Amino acid sequence: MSRFLPEPAFSHERPARLGVLLINLGTPDAPTASAVRRYLAEFLSDPRVVEIPRAVWKPLLHGLILRVRPARSADRYANIWTKDGSPLLVHSQRQRSLLLGYLGQRLKALGLPSDHAQVELGMRYGSPSITEALARLREGRCDRILLMPLYPQYASSTTGSALDAVFSATRTMRRVPALRAADVYHDDAGYIGALAQSINEYWVKNGRPNKLVLSFHGVPRRTLDLGDPYHCHCQKTARLLATELGLRPEQYVVAFQSRFGRGEWLKPYTRATLVALAKEGMRRVDVACPGFVSDCLETLEEIGLEGRSAFLEAGGAEFHAIPCLNERPAWIAVLAGLVLENLGGWLDAPPDAAARELTQARAKAGGAAA
Repeated sequence: MSRFLPEPAFSHERPARLGVLLINLGTPDAPTASAVRRYLAEFLSDPRVVEIPRAVWKPLLHGLILRVRPARSADRYANIWTKDGSPLLVHSQRQRSLLLGYLGQRLKALGLPSDHAQVELGMRYGSPSITEALARLREGRCDRILLMPLYPQYASSTTGSALDAVFSATRTMRRVPALRAADVYHDDAGYIGALAQSINEYWVKNGRPNKLVLSFHGVPRRTLDLGDPYHCHCQKTARLLATELGLRPEQYVVAFQSRFGRGEWLKPYTRATLVALAKEGMRRVDVACPGFVSDCLETLEEIGLEGRSAFLEAGGAEFHAIPCLNERPAWIAVLAGLVLENLGGWLDAPPDAAARELTQARAKAGGAAA
């Protein structure tokens, strides 16, 4: 039996298309302990996420963490779950649909068919999986695929892991498509501008804070020493964003959230920063999370609920969590621009009907079935 999956039906008269695979982290299927356990088992088994020898980590993961943590995490997911499901999945799906429409318009303006590109969403952990998304692109006759991780800053545990999953999935394909991975965009002018527009519009409606906290997802401190550029990317994003907003250094602070375990992670920690600001007498603090393009557990629950409580209980008076980019038109336009930029050299027009008929005739003359 072949180790390769069956190839999609082929026809010479059907032109090949471009594929775009949006990749995000993922989410449990439901805010229940069992669903969260399945999700965490996949997430925490990734050697890029937990860089501990498997012989040490596996007994700890299955003997303790997956017995205790799922129920706690399920309660947190329940706090932010919507009638449509997980916020991360909902926003990511909407981004995919909007990007598809926006790309169609841009392709048409370039003289290409509006349906020349197919866009799919794949989650690194959970559903829809990267493998499922690649299968849909293959069924759509996409022979060139752009991988677009929705992580503005590179980390081995996010972008690196996402690419691992793509390359692993291609091991079951007989015909591996041409693959191209978009680079990070932590300092892209459009991305910075979209963030600044979002924050400024929020301030126009709600007033300005005493201090803006730019909170990024944390990673272990040792990853910086080992050469991961994530910390540097976050700092540059923050600096460029503060400049775009016209903020002085004392008007904002960079912090890192989502610490896991007892080891040292990137500092300062967001929760400790919020508590310290409250005790210093800061009456109002706003928190924005530039590393997340979609609101999710880390922004809605960890910042919006837990961060708020920590700040107010420490003496702060007013706390604001600024929404992520989500489906903002400026962000979708930036995303489309990044996709088109990374598709450079692939944006050639597909063969017209006459050329396809000629190709089909030649193929049949050579013994092809279609």
